[in-house]
Amino acid sequence: MTGRRRPGHTDAVNRYLLDNRRPEAGERFAALAEMFDPWTFRHLDDLGLGEGWRCWEVGAGGVSVPRGLAERVGAGGRVLATDIDVSWAEPAAGGALEVRRHDVLRDPPPAETFDLVHARLVLVHLKDRAAAMRVMTDALRPGGWLVIEDGDPALQPLACPDERGPDEELANRLRARMRQLMAERGADLAYGRTLPRLLRESDLTDVGAEAYFPVASRACAVLEAATLQHVRDQLLAAELATPEEIETHLANLAHGGLDLMLAPMITAWGRKPA
Repeated sequence: MTGRRRPGHTDAVNRYLLDNRRPEAGERFAALAEMFDPWTFRHLDDLGLGEGWRCWEVGAGGVSVPRGLAERVGAGGRVLATDIDVSWAEPAAGGALEVRRHDVLRDPPPAETFDLVHARLVLVHLKDRAAAMRVMTDALRPGGWLVIEDGDPALQPLACPDERGPDEELANRLRARMRQLMAERGADLAYGRTLPRLLRESDLTDVGAEAYFPVASRACAVLEAATLQHVRDQLLAAELATPEEIETHLANLAHGGLDLMLAPMITAWGRKPA
């Protein structure tokens, strides 16, 4: 593979690579929920999330996090789940949960403040991450918590750290090329590690962070296959992979013999001073 670009490739450089309108998005959301929801809610529960809280879920994507928030805040609380595409989250709307189409960088912020503002795997993809974080920080009530969760692919760029044969080598090669597409569309592949500093620079207190590496789970393979199918056309158009490479890797994933690992999910939190 030469990595050469065909004419017209740059026309799509600024588009979000993992478009929620693609059918593979549902599989991706389900796999992300299986791997990361227990991790996410462990941290939110530790911060005291419960009855009566008012929460803003930014870039909600699928239903699992908005639904989990709504279950915890109860009838006396409120959850606002927003995204530029709410088609996957809308089925969960009702009761304490409102689902609203909203672009955190372009639309006016909600006309209310929150006990919790949370975003998972959102900011890393945005063109102006600093502006989005300012919007979310400004939406906190005094004493409210901002929780940002994002990956850091540059910390662990491999699909198979145990590269013992050609199947693992192919997995690592395709993972690197998918990450290349993300970077070309504006994703910061080293963003996760900066979150504690960015929260402190936003004048938040009680800042902390932890990282989680999913390893060799069934959901890792499901997510890898769905993501590869999602970006297949872009990989081929950019001459970053051949159809044979993609089909071989999908077959290897289906066989179940790869010990896949994801980039670390870094969860960082901070509180707005009372």
